[in-house]
Amino acid sequence: MNLVKTNPKLFFPSVMEDFLKPDFMGGVQSFSNTIPAVNIKETETDFTIELASPGLKKEDFNIEIDENVLTISSERKLESESQNENGKYTRKEFSFSSFKRSFNLPETVKEEDIKANYENGVLHVLLPKKEEALPKPKRFIEIG
Repeated sequence: MNLVKTNPKLFFPSVMEDFLKPDFMGGVQSFSNTIPAVNIKETETDFTIELASPGLKKEDFNIEIDENVLTISSERKLESESQNENGKYTRKEFSFSSFKRSFNLPETVKEEDIKANYENGVLHVLLPKKEEALPKPKRFIEIG
């Protein structure tokens, strides 16, 4: 199984960060794009992808397959608000986080039986192998 690498960084990230930090109100802007870490495990019967993504809900994920490429993506919008004593906003910050990970699937994966489960901040994607890719049991041949 191959990992398709993507890097959605801003152009000239250090120049942009220096220019935008700190803002005139004393706050700090953060434009960090984090891509979750992945573990890929292979057994005799399947592959398992474990994607570390704490703080998300299972509804935040989008998993799709197109031409033997499995893509896991997520988009989330967060809103943080501050008020002064009159109830008028002096600062209102929006945050948008997203990621996209793609994996080239081997031909041995049975695409119609792929399952996903999100538990304790880790997305588990089970990719069972096709019957012909499974190891054959040991056979004894009688001598005639």
